[in-house]
Parts: sequence; structure tokens; C-alpha cells
Amino acid sequence: MKIQPYSPKWAKEIADLFYQSVHAIDPSVYTPEQQEAWAPTRIDYERWFKRLSHKQPWVAIMDNRVAGFIELDADGHIDCTYTHPDFQGIGVASSLYEHLLAKATEMGLERLYVEASLIAKPFFSRRGFSVIKQNELQRNGAFLINFTMEKYLSPTHHHHKHNT
Repeated sequence: MKIQPYSPKWAKEIADLFYQSVHAIDPSVYTPEQQEAWAPTRIDYERWFKRLSHKQPWVAIMDNRVAGFIELDADGHIDCTYTHPDFQGIGVASSLYEHLLAKATEMGLERLYVEASLIAKPFFSRRGFSVIKQNELQRNGAFLINFTMEKYLSPTHHHHKHNT
């Protein structure tokens, strides 16, 4: 597995991966209606192409295929983190996250935060993220739940209590 900087040649594959990864979620966690709202069946490649050239994700490549991708904004926000269904359970997300963590440290970031889905929440919990709040968002007519989670990178930093 190689972690590489984004290249536009992978744009379509990344858009397809996002779609496939969402639609492979167990329907008991997110219903088919919720999956469709989250990742509509008519994939908007134009929008993805723009998004990705702006976000510049890191991409995990295995067997010349895109196995997963992760996005880090300049303020420490981890946006998309997705693994292709064919490559799940073999450490793709872990490798992407390790890479992101190293970059975040290089950038001098003090805090990472993420809106984690129900399925991503345990992944981030295991890596020292704590839940700040639960969000219910409406997307394309369906309600989806996710969790805003954060992790402080500088050991000297004391966690602020959030007023709920």
C-alpha cells in the first residue's frame, strides 16, 4: 500500500469509491434511504472533481487501485475518510490516518476534529478522539446522525470543557 498525494487522474475512482463505501454500510446502521441521501446514485463527477482539487486528499493505492482516501483541512478538520469495500479491514484507514497525523504534526496543528459517522466513531475513539456533540443533519430529505469529535495533539494542552 502506498499513500500518495492527490492526482486528478484518480478523481472518478475516488467519487465511485465514496459512493460504493456508503452503499456498502450495513442497512441496520444507515438505511438505504439514508445511504441514498448521503451518496446519491447519480454521482456528480463535476462536483467531485472540483471538490478534490480543492481538498487535495491523500490517497491509498493498492494493486493500482484507489483503496481509500482521507482529507485534512488547514485548520485540523478531517473531512472525508473512506475505504473501498474491497479493501476494508486490512488497515487502509489506519495507514491513511497515521499519514495524516504525521502531516498534522509537521504543520504544527494542535487539534484535529472530525464529524464521524456511526461507523467511523469507534475508529476515531480508539485513536484518542473524544465526542463533543452528536449532530442530526438533514440531507436530501433524510436525517443522518454523526458526531463531532476532537483530539488534541500537543500534550501540554488541557482539554476545555464544552458547554452543551
